[in-house]
Amino acid sequence: MKILLVEDEQHVASFIRKGLEENGFQVAQAFDGVTGLTMALGETYDVIILDVVMPGMNGLEVCKKLRQEHGNHTPVLMLTALGTTDDIVDGLTIGADDYLTKPFKFKELMARVQALARRKIVVNKTLVVDDLKLDSDAKEVFRSGKRIDLTAREFRLLEYLLLNKNRVVSRTDILENVWDINHDLGTNVVDVYINYLRKKIDHDFPVPLIKTVVGMGYCIKDIDREDQA
Repeated sequence: MKILLVEDEQHVASFIRKGLEENGFQVAQAFDGVTGLTMALGETYDVIILDVVMPGMNGLEVCKKLRQEHGNHTPVLMLTALGTTDDIVDGLTIGADDYLTKPFKFKELMARVQALARRKIVVNKTLVVDDLKLDSDAKEVFRSGKRIDLTAREFRLLEYLLLNKNRVVSRTDILENVWDINHDLGTNVVDVYINYLRKKIDHDFPVPLIKTVVGMGYCIKDIDREDQA
């Protein structure tokens, strides 16, 4: 995975870059906002780590330009030494995905970066499996032309299953990507929401799409028409 690190403090930048590279990330680096913006627009990255206070153009301005002027939605982690509520709110309002206040432990930075890197950007806004269609932009779901109303969490769970169509995803995978929980807390929330989904997208239709793979997790897959013949 590729990370763009935009940080003007040399010792902080060196510390972060060394840690990320030791964890298998490729790291590109900029020491001011203008260069960081140019690099962010010139190449594709999985995550951008962006300091707030920088010469030339601060991190808030860089993030705002990425989002509002260029439509770049690469996950952004803001670093701030200020730590005030206003700074945090400003960053999140203009489109940052997360923030971290200096000083911080690298372990915490790593957890934030990994969480952001796991978020998948849906290039194809319409996800389809058999007669089920999900529109990521309109937040609509249809099966056999019938509209299905889902809660926000149910929608996110279905979207994640569809992004991984025909692949088994574990409960831990689902917790990490749908609930942003990075370890299994022993909760049955995944099973509960899978059941909610089944009642809405499978119950009134002849063939279920969501499959349970015992001991492994869940899978949503296309119907094998030959098996149904």
